[in-house]
Amino acid sequence: MTPLATFNLALRALQRNKMRSTLTMLGIVIGVGAVVAMVGIGNGAKSQVEAQIATLGQNVILIFPGSFATSGVQSGSGGAGTLKLEDAKAIEEEVPDVLAVSPGTRISSQLGYGNQNWATSVSGESPEYFEIRQWEIVAGAGFTEQDVRSAAKVAVIGATVERQLFGEEDAVGQIMRVRNVPFQVIGILKAKGTSVMGSDQDDVVIVPYTTVMKRLSGTTNLRMISVQCASEDRTAAVVQNITDLMRQRHRLGPDRENDFMVRSQQEIAEMATATSRVLRLLLGAIASVSLIVGGIGIMNIMLVSVTERTREIGIRIALGAHGADILSQFLIEAVTLSSLGGVLGILIGLGTSTLLSRFAGWPTLTSVDAIVVAFLFSAAVGVFFGLYPAKKAAALDPIDALRYE
Repeated sequence: MTPLATFNLALRALQRNKMRSTLTMLGIVIGVGAVVAMVGIGNGAKSQVEAQIATLGQNVILIFPGSFATSGVQSGSGGAGTLKLEDAKAIEEEVPDVLAVSPGTRISSQLGYGNQNWATSVSGESPEYFEIRQWEIVAGAGFTEQDVRSAAKVAVIGATVERQLFGEEDAVGQIMRVRNVPFQVIGILKAKGTSVMGSDQDDVVIVPYTTVMKRLSGTTNLRMISVQCASEDRTAAVVQNITDLMRQRHRLGPDRENDFMVRSQQEIAEMATATSRVLRLLLGAIASVSLIVGGIGIMNIMLVSVTERTREIGIRIALGAHGADILSQFLIEAVTLSSLGGVLGILIGLGTSTLLSRFAGWPTLTSVDAIVVAFLFSAAVGVFFGLYPAKKAAALDPIDALRYE
């Protein structure tokens, strides 16, 4: 018997029991739909985190102060206050493959303009900060090295600060108060949205770091040093060189731990995506259970079908059908059930992902690879769980089959 004739025979057998075939497919439909939807949700969460990481800039390395211990009491991360302006200058001058360095400090402050006020953070940075972060200024301009040297009272503000303080008014050129110190707004940053930690990156005021140190806080310590590496391939080497330089400058012996932390963009991305990766694996595993249950349903129904059609099998064998014909017929029935269920499941999974994205606001991203894998997996389930009933049907003795009542 030709494969096409066997396929047509299998389809007629399935059509004779439409309700049973539909219910059998339902397990595969639910399983594949769940896999596609869950993978889409997991990939969407991962892509959202990666997009947030990308807002840090390109090939960025961040250096933070470490902690300290006093009488057995440990301070939190960043409590040591060990980063100095000289450290940033040494990194810029002595570490190869460094394109730009920005020493950073930060304070919290109440801003004021007219009868409006807003509490936010004020970051002190160098002019290179905007290049390191790849942060476009959409109105006005950034501050210069001359502004840094003179500790000028100029500020570049984020989109959130612009909206809260100035509303529809043009903010560039206006004078706002930072801790009652007048600052001229010289630039507006392009909106970046939330950071990987969930904070609003647009709720910020950026001024020269010398201005924060001399006019606002009086401190000489840095809260962070931002470094831009020449290329992604050189990031690991630059991180190691910075670590060695900082240990040398801070006179840390071999037995002493670092009093600073160096984090590359890749490390931050790996830490941020670890949770979403676990979530994707968990969701995929849970959804896969539905596929296994659906496969067991196919095996169960195919065994029932073999029992019901025992006389039919005996007649076919007596008329000259080979065991391979019987095997392929029942195997095709099982694969057809699982494949049709896979197609319906993919459509339902894509629809569910779209609805979740539109109405629940969850980011979803379903790749073609995931769809192809889901379909092939559903077909494989049909082969795996349909093989035993098909082999059982092919092994029937024709005389016993014809006597079966």
